Amino acid sequence: MAYGIATQDYRIMTVRSLIAKICGQEALNFVLTNFIPRRTVTLFIGWFSQIEHPFVRDLSIGIWRLFSDLDLSDAKKTQFRSMHDCFTRELRDGARPVNQDPAFVVSPCDAIIGASGGVVAGQLLQIKGSRYTLRDLFGGSELVDFYRDGIYTTLRLTSSMYHRLPAPDDCRVDQVTYIPGDVWNVNPATLKRVDRLFCRNERALIRTQLAGSNHVVTLVPVAAILVASIRLHFLDMALNLKHAGPNDIVCDARFRKGEEMGWFEHGSTFIVLAPGDLALCDEVREGQIIRVGQPLMRLPRSPG
Repeated sequence: MAYGIATQDYRIMTVRSLIAKICGQEALNFVLTNFIPRRTVTLFIGWFSQIEHPFVRDLSIGIWRLFSDLDLSDAKKTQFRSMHDCFTRELRDGARPVNQDPAFVVSPCDAIIGASGGVVAGQLLQIKGSRYTLRDLFGGSELVDFYRDGIYTTLRLTSSMYHRLPAPDDCRVDQVTYIPGDVWNVNPATLKRVDRLFCRNERALIRTQLAGSNHVVTLVPVAAILVASIRLHFLDMALNLKHAGPNDIVCDARFRKGEEMGWFEHGSTFIVLAPGDLALCDEVREGQIIRVGQPLMRLPRSPG
């Protein structure tokens, strides 16, 4: 039995090594994950991942493991109905402690930190040497002027990460804007090659007003290939490629810091924007991993 398990583990490691070599070839990775019928494949995976059949579930999760370092040790349950159920899994209590210091806005997701910093002349950095504008990201929203001198950070989720979305602070969501678009991959290989990628892909603008300071922090979940749906508890529809409107949804949803707002159906990218009198925490550096509930931005100190 031990020999059989060791042999199976070796085979899995061999396949993973081969996949890593293929994925490590940036040009090949870019072609394989983008020059396919992206919308069709994304809609198919969205359907297929929800099939609740043991064979389909086990095969899907097994293939998923080959392409990622899936770790379910902090999951609330160990048995899943489908691959989708595994993707959107809850965590056991205490797995992601939320920093309750009122001086901090915390991360709304597990992620790898991407380009971050100050908005310069209405522009944000996509990746070194490539920028995009607030106007293109927001689709002409009045938020363009609001964040012209603001700060931002890009949070990239991998497929194996936790995909539920807690509130970054005590806040009120007063509007969600859905912007239809494409589903390009959002990995580094594609970010280097597709100009204004975040502005091309499907996305939503979730406008939150922080309870203690009245600062407006906007969360922008961006879709990607295989990942084009976000569920928010306070909306009675999913925001995805099948969404037929309305595009501007007025809300009045209130959350406590760390309270779950919804979830990504699979995972992708979050862009978090805040006014310029907030500051990114020192630990927020490109390439670092941040977890749900860890400090992301620091609020200005109250006078006196």
